[in-house]
Amino acid sequence: MKTLIAKASAVLGVLALSATIQAATVEEIIIERIKPIGKVCLQGDASCGSATAAASGGARSGADIVASNCNSCHGSGVLGAPKIGTGEWAARLNDKGLDMLVTNAINGINSMPPRGTCGDCSDDEIKSAIEEMIAKSE
Repeated sequence: MKTLIAKASAVLGVLALSATIQAATVEEIIIERIKPIGKVCLQGDASCGSATAAASGGARSGADIVASNCNSCHGSGVLGAPKIGTGEWAARLNDKGLDMLVTNAINGINSMPPRGTCGDCSDDEIKSAIEEMIAKSE
């Protein structure tokens, strides 16, 4: 009788251990499945360490920005956008100045949304793109 009780206790112990391990595994699976896939870091946030924007990969040239973003509207003059290669750029440069052209591009103006179609462009990249379009229009 004692051996039967000992064997039953051993089986129950194994089952309890197995259930505990399985529960921990299921819990770990759930935690893994619902954990955030990313983290937003703001500049100066100490919890982010020295993280930098990995997506940008460094500054792009004005020509790169124009080719990949600006040309879609400024190549054909969509909705009144000053066309590249025309005197429209010189007129705007003379009327407003480079700083105002850059400010308008960053903030958006008329039908142009903020930063045009380049939401991930830095202010310096926007300025380089404008300088590139002006240079191609002289």
